[in-house]
Amino acid sequence: MEERSTLNDTPTSERVHIGFFGLRNAGKSSLVNRITGQDMSLVSDIKGTTTDPVKKGMELLPLGPVTIIDTPGYDDEGELGGLRVKRTGEVLKTCDIAVVVTENQDPSPVEKELLGLIRQRNIPCFIAVNKSDKRAYPDVAADESKSDDTDAGDAGTAKAAGSFEPVGATCAGAVWDDAATVFVSALTGEGVHELKEKLANALKGQGKQVRLVADLISPKDIVVLVIPIDTSAPKGRLILPQQLAIRDILDAGAVSVISGVEDLGDTLSALKEDPALVITDSQAFGKVMKIVKADIPLTSFSILMARYKGFLDEALKGVRAIDSLPEGARILISEGCTHHRQCGDIGTVKIPDLLKKHTGRQFDLSFSSGHGFPEDLSGYDLVIHCGGCMLNDNEMQNRMNTAVRQGVPFTNYGMVIAHMNGILERSTAPVI
Repeated sequence: MEERSTLNDTPTSERVHIGFFGLRNAGKSSLVNRITGQDMSLVSDIKGTTTDPVKKGMELLPLGPVTIIDTPGYDDEGELGGLRVKRTGEVLKTCDIAVVVTENQDPSPVEKELLGLIRQRNIPCFIAVNKSDKRAYPDVAADESKSDDTDAGDAGTAKAAGSFEPVGATCAGAVWDDAATVFVSALTGEGVHELKEKLANALKGQGKQVRLVADLISPKDIVVLVIPIDTSAPKGRLILPQQLAIRDILDAGAVSVISGVEDLGDTLSALKEDPALVITDSQAFGKVMKIVKADIPLTSFSILMARYKGFLDEALKGVRAIDSLPEGARILISEGCTHHRQCGDIGTVKIPDLLKKHTGRQFDLSFSSGHGFPEDLSGYDLVIHCGGCMLNDNEMQNRMNTAVRQGVPFTNYGMVIAHMNGILERSTAPVI
């Protein structure tokens, strides 16, 4: 589920994700604690203390809200170690920036492998050469048995030896990139400010350009949001796409009008002019399409999310595969969040019912939720995904690309429901 400390926090899916990777006992957790200013990760001189990715939200100006992710050692061993390494690899799918924490001036074979995975994904990467206090000060370096992953040690002792003089990071033929290397000490805090500055400016000029809805409307426009309040609606709050839409409409200088499904007719009649756009929950398409006049642009939150997350074109192509699926075709229905399934659940009940009604065929359905998206999709004939509001862009596009590479059509809930209600062209016209 979405991790937040307060209701006003930026959602995790809207934050820049910065992952810290490296070998066991390289000091990842200590460095992450230094950067966040909190003891978010357990630290110890015992290898393998971090067993699962640990996430923490913070503000890193001028970059903005970020999620810092501490990962298990990439060289972990044994059966459980292998699972931890796999988890570390999964974190890479979500990262916008990667930091490799190392004690080595030249990369080890395992570190080269890790760096290769990062570069395959074209993720901006920094090398944090940790424990530089031990390199700079011989009296500290003499005690190599003591890990800076513990709370032991006195930063003042190291500083007393003299000024901070980091050793050069690279030598001929080394993989580390001089421009991306920062010398740090999680123990003394040396170099941490410089690393934070580099991270904060890593994506300068590369911010997300796509808006959820603001670029589809003009100032003073009226946008009607149709939000069903039924058994699947969260108690006392709006779901994330609805919140994002309201904020984006405000930023555009337009006006949001909120309506339930049953009150929509009265709401539209009360307006002095037709709205510039109506956005509905996909589940209500069947009713809403009969109420909203054909000349009023109509779309859904889920279709807007497909555009926002960068897979609109693929979702449009993928939805058309439904009509040609044979009896018994295998379909994966996947959600990015985890929640208690209720009767009338959209993924496990409503969409399967619509598929059967629309095609007259029985399909072999599988379901996944949260971060448990399969790597091997070769056994499926179609993937139907939720809007992906709880996943960041990288993870959502990775899921789409996984399907595309394996030749499996990929679409989302809103596209499927619009297609099976016969209004796919109308509902996608406002966003194309």
